Amino acid sequence: MLIAQITDIHLGFEPDNPAEFNRQRLDRIIGKLATMSPAPDLLICSGDLTDKGDEASYRHLKEALSQLPCETYLCVGNHDDRDNFLKHFPTTPTYGGFVHYAVDKEEFVLVVLDTLEPGLHGGAFCEARATWLENTLNLYGERPILIVLHHPPVQHGIEWMDANPDADWIKRLAGVLRNRRNIKAMLAGHVHRSFTTSFEGHVLSVTASSAPQVALELAPMDPSVPDGRPLIVAEEPGYTLHHWTGNTLVSFFEDAGDYDTLASYDLGLQGFVKDMLSHK
Repeated sequence: MLIAQITDIHLGFEPDNPAEFNRQRLDRIIGKLATMSPAPDLLICSGDLTDKGDEASYRHLKEALSQLPCETYLCVGNHDDRDNFLKHFPTTPTYGGFVHYAVDKEEFVLVVLDTLEPGLHGGAFCEARATWLENTLNLYGERPILIVLHHPPVQHGIEWMDANPDADWIKRLAGVLRNRRNIKAMLAGHVHRSFTTSFEGHVLSVTASSAPQVALELAPMDPSVPDGRPLIVAEEPGYTLHHWTGNTLVSFFEDAGDYDTLASYDLGLQGFVKDMLSHK
């Protein structure tokens, strides 16, 4: 099974511009996904779907995503608004006022979390959400689990986007996920840059943003001294292709750039390819 992940789309950053830069970037990713072979079996959008949580942006998002025929599962982030989101995606499951849900895909169970707390840039995971997650994981026993959430619950080193590893919400989430051997991967966004790490022994894969990326600057920051370092850069729109092999998830970090082909599988390279395949 092939799973595409898009994150941090931020539609509506230019609310009065129907051809806004972030929509153009999203359309480039969708164009790649719509023409690739094999096509993705499902799409995950892992939060910050819009920039201001307004209805018009969710309407535009729904229009953009309709170009892809695969199943789509949406997750909310800190720039989203639950009420406006649900007006345009009313079939998205909710429980207790949160946009969190589980989907049984037979090969694995997809569990989508809600880490949105209005007014906060960082994540949140209250007792109610923790109870829901614990009950949900218990319900599926030892089935393979893929968890989707917007905020990665780890410290990564880009200071102005970083999480506090001692935050209550992270400790609460860690308590639910600790010692669960069937969680195959956690998929997140928020940082506007791709990286991989682990959380409570589980693989954590963070996808680059559809909107402009955060610059990779790992030097310490002094909030009292603006040092002129880059913060946001116009790198190519990013996305991830996750290949479910049957018991593990392999993640390929991609972008929507166009590149020259330097070699093709033609008669000239047929022997080389045969040799490579025969030595697997």
